[in-house]
Amino acid sequence: MTQSTAKQPHYASLSNSLYPYILVGFVACLLIANIATTKLISFGPIVTDGGFFLYPLTYILDDIISEVYGWKAARRAIIMGFVIMLIASINFFLVNISPPAPGWNNQSAYEAILGFVPRIIFASLCGYLVGEFLNTFVIVKLKQRTMEKKLGLRLVASTVVSEFADTLVFCTVAFYGVITGAEFANYVFFGYIYKTLLEICLLPVTYPLIGWIKRREPSYHLETIA
Repeated sequence: MTQSTAKQPHYASLSNSLYPYILVGFVACLLIANIATTKLISFGPIVTDGGFFLYPLTYILDDIISEVYGWKAARRAIIMGFVIMLIASINFFLVNISPPAPGWNNQSAYEAILGFVPRIIFASLCGYLVGEFLNTFVIVKLKQRTMEKKLGLRLVASTVVSEFADTLVFCTVAFYGVITGAEFANYVFFGYIYKTLLEICLLPVTYPLIGWIKRREPSYHLETIA
């Protein structure tokens, strides 16, 4: 390994890697979480939405992709997630406006739940693009400075920055006007705190998982391939 290569952060090649499986998990969690988001839920004074169970996992998977495979691979995953959510939004919209079959009396129920999905997915697309790209940007830039050291710093810093941007944009586009005033502020605040704390609490899982994937990828310690 040359001296110039040694000064560059390591990334694994996408050939014969775990990347496709992680990518599938990332997109699946993203799509399921956004459908679940159509329901607002409340735990006492805390107001949030159904996406709070699964959506934070998309950031963990993005952390893994950004840390192990680099900017180009993360960008590919983010764009793929964007395209799948856009297709889902268009599909739900077309189904919603299509005339129901004779004897099928659930149109109002469909509209009440999945009829709201296009707005949810549009809001998620906005927050998602801002949040995920910020998440990847912070990890990649910090890794250029810290190399293989201070992984915890990269994970926490990227979470704090990206979750705030994502939560604020998503909540504003998706639910502003549906909920307002103190209830809206509560929704944004607790949504951000919950998702951020959850990712931090899952660091004991994320940290060794990233280490395992790095060891599993034989190309990781070869020349830098993003």
